[in-house]
Amino acid sequence: MNRYPRDMAGYGATPPAANWPNGAKIAVQFVLNYEEGGENNILHGDAASEGFLSEITGAQPWQGQRHWNMESLYEYGSRAGFWRVHRILKDIPTTVYGVATALARAPEQVAAMKAAGWEIASHGLKWVEHKDMPADEERAQIKEAIRLHTEVTGTPPRGWYTGRCSMNTVDLAAEEGDLAYISDDYSDDLPYWRRAGGKDQLIIPYTMDCNDMRFSIQAGFTTGEDFEAMLRDAFDVLYAEGQAGAPKMMSIGLHCRLIGRPSRAAALMRALAYMQSHDGVWFATREQIADHWAAEHPPRHGDRPSQMDRETFVEAFGSIFEHSPWIAEGAYELELGPMHDRAAGVHNALSRVFRSASEEQRLGVLTAHPDLAGKLAAAGQLTEESTAEQAGAGLDLLTDDERAMFQDLNAQYVKRHGFPFIIAVKDNDKASILAAFHRRIDNNRDTEFAEACRQVERIAELRLQEKLG
Repeated sequence: MNRYPRDMAGYGATPPAANWPNGAKIAVQFVLNYEEGGENNILHGDAASEGFLSEITGAQPWQGQRHWNMESLYEYGSRAGFWRVHRILKDIPTTVYGVATALARAPEQVAAMKAAGWEIASHGLKWVEHKDMPADEERAQIKEAIRLHTEVTGTPPRGWYTGRCSMNTVDLAAEEGDLAYISDDYSDDLPYWRRAGGKDQLIIPYTMDCNDMRFSIQAGFTTGEDFEAMLRDAFDVLYAEGQAGAPKMMSIGLHCRLIGRPSRAAALMRALAYMQSHDGVWFATREQIADHWAAEHPPRHGDRPSQMDRETFVEAFGSIFEHSPWIAEGAYELELGPMHDRAAGVHNALSRVFRSASEEQRLGVLTAHPDLAGKLAAAGQLTEESTAEQAGAGLDLLTDDERAMFQDLNAQYVKRHGFPFIIAVKDNDKASILAAFHRRIDNNRDTEFAEACRQVERIAELRLQEKLG
């Protein structure tokens, strides 16, 4: 099997109805990353100082050394920044991404988080890079993060976000934690389910755009107004989509040492006031969003085309192109993935094989199609799909004169072109089919061959929509 693991389709053009509580047009979700005291530091057993997300432009880790400026910049977050953000958001449902070792070094801050009713999710054991970490080591760190988090806060985390993650993180976190959601993902505006760690795991995507981390990178925010404008623009677009009947989720990422600076905190206050001035805004923790989504949209089970074995795939789709299972056999050998698990994806794979086939092979598909209202229909010998399609257009209820007219047209058409007249009857009724018959019968063969092939693909598309939704 040649399979591509990434899901490039998502919900597509028709995302599910979020059905946020009380008919809210948008769910706004604030995340406060608490990392101070969990960053790289030789005091923490790391090989070097931290070099990520600080005020120091172009900071590099200092191997085997402490970095006084870096440490004190992080300490600002715990000593002053946290409390400023806490005063701003203490009455707003907020999720904390708490690094377990940082939380263990912050008893007063943890008490304040709990007093505010904030959700405390896990941000891993340490705020370090995981991309090169062996899976067994990362698994052990996830276990220890959950243990320490539970010890420090009193309850195990229901949410997870490593951030500086590896390709193993989501699977390992799903395996080791009884998690309502994982947020190591940036791929959507809505939660979604995926198979991870051998089970259905809810993913609540996070954000890198509406995130104050952009104050610490070169292509980022310069002033608080930049951040405020980003938040307001994102809110306005998502709120308008919600007014149009497609509510989404807005994530906002904050860091104590960044947004907690007075030069930036004012932008957070203004943006929050702007959002609060609108009706139909649900401020929620990620845990609340996870519980709502699991209740409204539980995971759906069923055979996924990209994961079927060859026999099952051909059995399921071998009749989509009339009497031509070789098309499904060819499609199975293509690079399929999650984006081929719905009708549009399977149709694309099947059509690729059909389009790449020789003219003789495609002619075979055309000639496999029955005449409209022909002798096979009268004898009840059509495939189940063709029978239903012709009946849907009323071709099973023709008068004797109408049937004779169709059979005469069929004979003329086949004599002229060498294959049956083909049209997607689900797109038509008896009158429009007859009109197309008369319009197309005198076309040259090449024109009709191309049109018949297009109609065959359309018939397949309609069959797949009915089969897969």
